[in-house]
Amino acid sequence: MDSLYNERCEKLLGFLADKDYRPMDSKNISFILGIRSEDMPMFYDMLTELENKGKIIVTKKGKIVLPERLDMASGIFTGNERGFGFVTCDGRKDDIFIPPSATGGAMHKDRVLVRIVRQTSRSAEGEIVRILERGLKTVVGTFEQVKKFGFVKVDDKRFGDDIYIDKKDTMGAVTGHKVVVRITKPKPANGREKPEGKVIEILGHINDPGVDILSIIKEYDLPTDFSEKVYEEASAIPEEISPAEIRGRVDYRGVQMVTIDGEDAKDLDDAVSVEKLDSGNYKLGVYIADVSHYVREGSQLDKEAYKRGTSVYLVDRVIPMLPHRLSNGICSLNAGVDRLSLCCVMEINGKGEVISSDIQKAVINVDRRMSYTVVNDLLTNDNSEYKEEYAALMPMFIKMKELRDILFNKRRKRGAIEFDFKEADIILDENGKPIDIKPHERNTATSIIEEFMLAANECIAEHYFWLSLPFVYRVHEEPDEEKVERLREFIGKMGYVIKGNTTHPKSFQKLLDEVKGKPEELVVGKMVLRSLKRARYTPENDVHFGLAAKYYCHFTSPIRRYPDLQIHRIISENLEGTLTPKRIASYNKRLSAIAEHCSVTERLADDAERDTDKYKIAQYMRSRIGNEYEGIVSGVNSWGMYVELPNTVEGLVSTKDMQDDVYIYDEENLRLFGEHTHKTYTIGDRVKVVVAGASLGDKTVDFVLAEDK
Repeated sequence: MDSLYNERCEKLLGFLADKDYRPMDSKNISFILGIRSEDMPMFYDMLTELENKGKIIVTKKGKIVLPERLDMASGIFTGNERGFGFVTCDGRKDDIFIPPSATGGAMHKDRVLVRIVRQTSRSAEGEIVRILERGLKTVVGTFEQVKKFGFVKVDDKRFGDDIYIDKKDTMGAVTGHKVVVRITKPKPANGREKPEGKVIEILGHINDPGVDILSIIKEYDLPTDFSEKVYEEASAIPEEISPAEIRGRVDYRGVQMVTIDGEDAKDLDDAVSVEKLDSGNYKLGVYIADVSHYVREGSQLDKEAYKRGTSVYLVDRVIPMLPHRLSNGICSLNAGVDRLSLCCVMEINGKGEVISSDIQKAVINVDRRMSYTVVNDLLTNDNSEYKEEYAALMPMFIKMKELRDILFNKRRKRGAIEFDFKEADIILDENGKPIDIKPHERNTATSIIEEFMLAANECIAEHYFWLSLPFVYRVHEEPDEEKVERLREFIGKMGYVIKGNTTHPKSFQKLLDEVKGKPEELVVGKMVLRSLKRARYTPENDVHFGLAAKYYCHFTSPIRRYPDLQIHRIISENLEGTLTPKRIASYNKRLSAIAEHCSVTERLADDAERDTDKYKIAQYMRSRIGNEYEGIVSGVNSWGMYVELPNTVEGLVSTKDMQDDVYIYDEENLRLFGEHTHKTYTIGDRVKVVVAGASLGDKTVDFVLAEDK
């Protein structure tokens, strides 16, 4: 039924999109399309649904047209605290600007129908003509009590409005409480009245430990607890594997292998081994936890894992995709115990080429659980204190380093883009208060694991592409020419050009190599990143532009990513011979929706992780107001300059706070220019700043120049 319905939707939309189509009513359309009388109810339901989604417009005279015929489009509204917003439209590359007077009562995340009223080559302005679907049912904010009522200041500033709370709907909340509010009455189209709501949960006082991160978790509606049914299923899974489960698997328990992870990691889903063959080639084994053996399709565990899509790594906690009994227990490749695995064993030559590979169901037993810190010390420090303890493993670690260098150089040679951004490690005390921020250390050991996982992911993707079986790929398409043109204009002001073909990543890597070590390296790197599309999951193979790879997938983390778990299931069925034509047809119907869902949950997790980091950074700097630091100007625009400190914290020096002169933004030269003193500030300049403020609500940091203190 769903297949027939979707097929008819596509047929109708295709008919309406035909260049020769002239607007007509539903009766004439049904006649031309040959809709039978018994199918008319489905046809009218289809029209209603498409109209509600903004896919079609029904005019006052009953004529049916596509929105674009009337300069309209449907999309998601992103609000702003100053009243204006943008609509991200289906099928349009650029967002549509919506001025405050034209929002039509739309609130942040609403799906809307927008009419384009002004269009230029670079931008579009529109007005919202209909709200198709309300995006936010609940919001998180801070409660403030007034005499006979209350209101909630929403944490997400893009929401734009405070929410009125009637006295009977406060749940007893008092000023300073963090609360979850259900919106009971949206903002009216005239925009003169505030939305109304009802407090449905009190998270605690704004100053209580942990409430800050809990508020972000609730804002993103991240599931924190598993249901009883999920726990029951997890508890029924044995903690050790049985002889029956091993039967039919390749036995790699005699192969020397290790896991290499961070010191605090508990969900160990990958182990590695490296041997040097007589031919001079390397034999790389990548052994991944066989999670699909335990998380069966359609089970409560599977449904919950699909719903979450990914584990979420917040600054003070992990929200796992699977219960700890699995992720830290039977699915974790803990040293010294037998574990079930899906593995990819590759023979790799001196050029980094995979000349043969085996994808197998295996049983393994990891020799040692290693950390990045220890392995890096063993490989870079001749006097390492760990050499005696790990003497038996040192020959393998040396071969790992050799193979890592070969694989890395191969990727670089083919043009893979390597960004060198500093990420922040935020250190918290026992109460969740940030006590230190420092750049995250990447080292030889982390690079070894990165290269080995990339090799396995590419090998698996290429193998299943040529088998022409249903699969989930990780693709990263070529950048849009408009964004590349903006990048060209930006770097051109600093004297740089993109050399070569911009449809090949090598051109971008050459640019990054050219600016490496120079003052403008950071800002150019950020601009290159912004010009690229976002990677996503899809059942159709395409290039991975950033990696310069023809085939790529996510195979190596099934404990924490659902796409990996999904392809493990397909691989296992293929190896077992149970991937029947019926199963293939089933996957072909479902994988597109699964891939899209996983892309959405990934973006949600990324946003939540970024917000918690930004909040803790603001909290850390708030306790250091008045402190002086030296930093580098990382960006310049009309309202000021951004300065990045050595610990990765970035803050704004506003032009209105620069007291020695009136500063003008010189867009041509990307600098701030003093009108009278002729003093200039440009990207890469070293400056001394003082922390002037930090907003927990906005998650931002403000600096002033030390000389203006």
